Amino acid sequence: MDNILEVNNLTKKYKDFTLDNISFKLERGFIMGFIGPNGAGKSTTIKLIMNLIKKNSGEVKIFGLDNITSEKEVKQKIGFVYDENYFYEELNLLEMKNIIAPFYKNWENKLFDKYIKDFDLPVNKKIKELSKGMKMKYSLAIALSHGAELIIMDEPTSGLDPIFRSEMLDILYSIIQDENKGIFFSTHITTDLEKIADYITFLDKGKIVFSDMKDNILENYSIIKGDNLLLDGDIKKEFIGIREGSYGFEALTSNSKNMRKLFKNNALIERATLEDIMVYTVRGL
Repeated sequence: MDNILEVNNLTKKYKDFTLDNISFKLERGFIMGFIGPNGAGKSTTIKLIMNLIKKNSGEVKIFGLDNITSEKEVKQKIGFVYDENYFYEELNLLEMKNIIAPFYKNWENKLFDKYIKDFDLPVNKKIKELSKGMKMKYSLAIALSHGAELIIMDEPTSGLDPIFRSEMLDILYSIIQDENKGIFFSTHITTDLEKIADYITFLDKGKIVFSDMKDNILENYSIIKGDNLLLDGDIKKEFIGIREGSYGFEALTSNSKNMRKLFKNNALIERATLEDIMVYTVRGL
């Protein structure tokens, strides 16, 4: 398979935090969701991928090329959509485009015009007059107008209302119909990823918890609910995280098959959401 992004044994050490030897890969034609609590190392990873900070060890390959030695070539084909806005606020959309376009060899004005129309963006409005959702769409229009093959998005839907978020997901879904492209999507909003992601990479405290197909993850992880009397012996060791109360217990397992055999009809076993998986894993036992 043709990997559009490969992260191998990547490490970055700070005084109070280490991104610890992380590895994952994304193939063309797929969307990877990148999840984890605040401070897990998601932004550090993205900065390393973009060569905005120096790594301690490991490698990042984009389109099969080293992200440092082939940085200029690689960045021609990356579209970067930040949570923050990095445009000149006083310019209108057309003026800002005229500043950005010359940096890209494959810039296409026709494509830009198409996306401005598709996304219903007002070209003569100043950037500071746009809503957050419109700024996101503008960032995407810029990314897609220079033929970006890898779209990297850092919290693109945070702070957007559900209607705008849904519209953004539709746009991403239409982009990925081109199987030459890949999307790497970092977010706190796990419900968005359940709708659209093919793969999920979960980072906690600078380490990879898992990087797998979303369907495999949701099949293997379950929430178990039952009476506290069921928690005798070593049973707790089978869980990733557990909540106990006077009403009974709720716990997360990554081995749904085993739990069904173990508890039979004595406990309720439900499919875990990505949010459940993240919350229980981070809190632990």
